[in-house]
Amino acid sequence: MTATTAPSPASGWRTPLIVILAGCLIAMIGFGIRSIFGLLLEPMTVERGWDRETFGLAMAIQNLLWGLGVPIAGAIADRFGPARVLAFGAVVYAIGVWGMAGAESVTALHLFGGVLTGIGVAFTAFSLAMAAMAKVVGPERRSLALGLGTAAGSFGQVVFSPLGQGFIEAYGWNSALLIMAASTLIIIPLALALPNNTQGKGEPISNQSLGEALKEARGHRGFVLLTVGFFVCGFHVAFITVHFPSYIRDLGLDAAVGAVALALIGLFNIIGSVISGAAGQRWSKKCGLSSIYFLRAIVIAALLLAPKTELTIYLFAGAMGLLWLSTVPLTTGIVAQVFGVKYMATLFGLVFLSHQLGSFAGIWLGGYLYDTVGSYDGVWWAGVVLGLLATAIHLPIDEKPLARLAPAAA
Repeated sequence: MTATTAPSPASGWRTPLIVILAGCLIAMIGFGIRSIFGLLLEPMTVERGWDRETFGLAMAIQNLLWGLGVPIAGAIADRFGPARVLAFGAVVYAIGVWGMAGAESVTALHLFGGVLTGIGVAFTAFSLAMAAMAKVVGPERRSLALGLGTAAGSFGQVVFSPLGQGFIEAYGWNSALLIMAASTLIIIPLALALPNNTQGKGEPISNQSLGEALKEARGHRGFVLLTVGFFVCGFHVAFITVHFPSYIRDLGLDAAVGAVALALIGLFNIIGSVISGAAGQRWSKKCGLSSIYFLRAIVIAALLLAPKTELTIYLFAGAMGLLWLSTVPLTTGIVAQVFGVKYMATLFGLVFLSHQLGSFAGIWLGGYLYDTVGSYDGVWWAGVVLGLLATAIHLPIDEKPLARLAPAAA
């Protein structure tokens, strides 16, 4: 008996190349814009008279709404296609960043910079674009395509971090935010290039419902472990994105060092993401994840123990960049490999919710401890411990495809 598999889902001018290119540009813009928010911590808090916990809470709310919104956005995109979801998200994203520029009260900051921007980021999440990309390539190239999508998000950080710092210095932080708000709207025409198919290329045609897919994932031990482990990734990445530029200024280094460091993280993450995607195509994805989290713990500990010089900051940024989002192609790859891609955006959205809970914890804890004890060291060491825990958590994951996908694997 031969199982019926889905043909290539590309239709007309929406070839795999066009879909991947559009998806990469969406990831670059959406992720690149949100990467500049850490550069705003000091100028905004100084001008408005806020403490760092106030700004940190706004960014924590943003990350929490991002995490809560991604499963919802993913479910809608899996059902109706990603184009309308991304267009809606781009508009909300623009309104949130625009309102953040004019926020004069703490409430306005938390509403626009936290809630609305968080929803906008969720509905323009690179995971939506990556799910569309995963559906137009076969399993033999899927991990590499996911690595390219992740690398594109990192390239956005490379572009927007120095660009954002340049806008802040040239025009002020208010105008810089207004420019970024307008830039989010570029996502709308790009979203039209993504197909609305729900079936992945090379997989058996499935009538599985969303409810059945969620029940299946909930009962899979590996899915639970993957979700728990991704909390640690969010803790590391969000804390560094928001607080690292201010940490560098506290060391007595120039603000430009922070912008360069963020750009280096993004630059080296392009390399790390592509390598991770290629490696995940050939070797165990769960072992790759354990190795990444172990190396993160080592790199963070090295930063704390090394002399705090400009060279140290750049070496840390490069090393952390290699490990930055290299977790994403492997994490998304496990979801697609085990469960298929039909509901990939929804299932990865649930895993990503844990990531954003970690982001909320890392950002808020960073601001709280700094305002309480005047140092970020406690959060850095927490990151070391969590990295070691994540190393152990990923090893028991069963990454074999489910039996219903066996005909496609064969």
